[in-house]
Amino acid sequence: MEWFISCMTTNYFNFQGRARRKEYWLFILFFYIICIGIGVIAGFMGVGKSGTAIKALQLILLLIFLIPSLAVQVRRLHDISRSGWWILLNLIPLIGPLVIFIFNLLDSTPGDNEYGPNPKY
Repeated sequence: MEWFISCMTTNYFNFQGRARRKEYWLFILFFYIICIGIGVIAGFMGVGKSGTAIKALQLILLLIFLIPSLAVQVRRLHDISRSGWWILLNLIPLIGPLVIFIFNLLDSTPGDNEYGPNPKY
């Protein structure tokens, strides 16, 4: 939970430095837990058909999470010695997100790189 809170507070607009796999994946995990939780609450409230209020809440949350998710993704790419511009691969259907997913599974570049010291050590 501390990794998620760190991304949402101190690293909200931080596109500099490096992010470990643990930081990235725990941020993504808690993001999905929150989204699923909202969906479950919406289901219990019976707002499935005309749930404009819950859809508005989901849109607001997605907008709140947009910048930190981009920031942690860029820092994750920095951790494997890639430029943050590689995030634009997500715009290529099917292949782009698959390549980014594989990048997110790679281990950190050992030692320091041009984006800073290895956060693992």
